[in-house]
Amino acid sequence: MNNDTTILLVGHGSRGREGNTETINFAAQWRERHPEWRIEVCFIEHAEVLLAEGLDRAARGGCKVLVIPFILNAAGHVKMELPAAIEAARERHPGVEFAVTRHLGMGRDIFAVLQSQLDRLMKQLAMPDPMTTGVILLGRGSSDAGANGELAKMARWLFEANDHELIDLAFTGVTWPRLETAVQRQVRLGVTQLVIVPVYLFTGVLIERIQEQVARLKQQYPQVAFALGTHFGFDPGIFALLDGKVGGDELPEGRMLECDGCKYREDAEEEHLHDHSHTATGACGHRHGHNHDHHHHGCAHRHSQHRD
Repeated sequence: MNNDTTILLVGHGSRGREGNTETINFAAQWRERHPEWRIEVCFIEHAEVLLAEGLDRAARGGCKVLVIPFILNAAGHVKMELPAAIEAARERHPGVEFAVTRHLGMGRDIFAVLQSQLDRLMKQLAMPDPMTTGVILLGRGSSDAGANGELAKMARWLFEANDHELIDLAFTGVTWPRLETAVQRQVRLGVTQLVIVPVYLFTGVLIERIQEQVARLKQQYPQVAFALGTHFGFDPGIFALLDGKVGGDELPEGRMLECDGCKYREDAEEEHLHDHSHTATGACGHRHGHNHDHHHHGCAHRHSQHRD
């Protein structure tokens, strides 16, 4: 990576101070791994340094900003707010190129992290028998069906890679089913042990809520042994995933690579927030037109450059 490039990690932001602090600490550890890189952090909401300020900071003193959405699933924040903020930053900094990678996503890298979490939790059980142990993959929940579907894909991959007869999906908010409903279903079907795998990068209000929910569930179902995981943002696999984004495993081209949320694209285009024929400003003032003809406006979008 060139010395004139700044990497900008864009976190979601948490109402709990600890969650944002962990994101900042992650960036500090990542800097230690790559002391030659300039790495900045900002958040979409619930933080002191938000998108506009983060982009401005990253643009100072360099020719290129590589924006990495440090978010597991793409919904409105990634599909609408981030592109709008980047377009505004391009206008404020015409001599700087802004390139954007895909968000973390639900691909093989994240699957490996989730599998590792499941393996670790199974070892905590007195009888680690997958045939009597149900698994619940617990996500944040979104109003975007595509984001929820990505998590469902992880549940299916775990099912196919393991011997558990029951692997369910649940959410902490926005959509259904909720954790209590999934636990009730599995208990009715006869499981004697339950592994709950939260799909969260860092701590926060929702992680605390999950812990409280599981404490209540243990009282409600004393005959069931529970094993609860936690957030995994500091897993070595997450650092490796980001290294790949910077190192060229992806080909950021100054545009959002996640464009499969049709309703968000339509809304954005109506508000002129996501112009699929924009002209990005290249390194040190050179302008590059980006043709987005490969993005079809139907409901099925194929991106051959995606590894996952």
